[in-house]
Amino acid sequence: MIERMLNTRLAGWIDERTNAVSFIRYHLIDYPTPKSLNYWWAFGSIALVILIIQIVTGLFLAMNYKASTVATGGGFTVAFDSVERIMRDVNYGWLIRYMHAVGASSFFFVIYLHMARGIYYGSYKGPREVLWLIGVALFLIMQSTVFFGYLLPWGQLSYWGATVITNIFGATPVIGPWLTELVRGGFSVGDPTLTRFFALHFLFPLVLFAIVILHVLALHKTHSNNPTGVEQKSKKSVIPFHPYYTVKDLFGIGVFLIIFAYFVFYNPTGFGYFMETDNFSPANPLHTPGDISPVWYLTPWYEILRMIPSKTGGILALNLAFILLFLLPWLDRSPVRAATYRPVFRQMVWLFFVAILVMGYCGHHPVTPVYNLIGRIAGGVYFGFFLLLPFVHKFENPKPLPEEEGA
Repeated sequence: MIERMLNTRLAGWIDERTNAVSFIRYHLIDYPTPKSLNYWWAFGSIALVILIIQIVTGLFLAMNYKASTVATGGGFTVAFDSVERIMRDVNYGWLIRYMHAVGASSFFFVIYLHMARGIYYGSYKGPREVLWLIGVALFLIMQSTVFFGYLLPWGQLSYWGATVITNIFGATPVIGPWLTELVRGGFSVGDPTLTRFFALHFLFPLVLFAIVILHVLALHKTHSNNPTGVEQKSKKSVIPFHPYYTVKDLFGIGVFLIIFAYFVFYNPTGFGYFMETDNFSPANPLHTPGDISPVWYLTPWYEILRMIPSKTGGILALNLAFILLFLLPWLDRSPVRAATYRPVFRQMVWLFFVAILVMGYCGHHPVTPVYNLIGRIAGGVYFGFFLLLPFVHKFENPKPLPEEEGA
């Protein structure tokens, strides 16, 4: 069907004037893909579907949301009331909001798996360094987007969570107070903060989509990695993307949509991890909640912030955690890509993944001596992974690599 559409006279006429059909044919149909890709490579397509869901649902939510902290009576505000109106009065507003909330968690879940696959199979190694850098930049933009959206319901936890997080900017040397005031639009979290966060939360997904296009173009320039990590150079070792991998990706997207629908219709709060139920109470600047913690996908980085007693030290540790992700292609000096053939690196990677899970678990709970100790140990494993990585190749004995498939 797709082939017939691209071979019509109209498609040829358009292609002569825009080159659009040739572009689509190369990147979506004839793109040479390694034969050995498994379903771990489907998470990129799933993430793109989720991003489209987030943009579309966010657009409809923005049509009915009012970013204002003006009181409406009974302790409510215009912003909080507009969210309640979306849930109760707007046709299918509850569905759109739940899709948006569940979609945010789904997006991070899929991206975490996508990045984990890239680390395990060495997809960050040359010649894909720029591809990895763009991917990490996308990850940071995602975190900024959800940070801006965290305040919008103007509930109790969103208000105080935004207060705590914006306070962190104050620890920046020299420009800390100015930066905090710039982010908030004043000396405290209030109406200017809400207006700024709403504008940025609406803008950033569009920026995200533009950078995703760059990410795909960079991928198609260097071509996909594969589970063996051996470059597929001969024509016998690759197959066209369509129909072989479009069918595979569509199956993965179908499975995801079934799970997505379950949470949207039957468990939209995700056991309290997708949407904070305490945030259903309106913001009260005079009453601080007993426990303030972000949504699950931010808790590993929140734990890095709070595992160091010094606020400045926590910010430096958080910045270092992201800088090390950017430097990963140059820290790993082994010529072998996939962890499958690197016994020492494979154990390090699994410990690294477990450390992130443990940090996320600890970051979701109140600060206690036990959680603090466990979180610091997990944080030490996280940073230790990057510190040991440049030296692993000196004492590691990789397994023999397979021959190029089909050669």
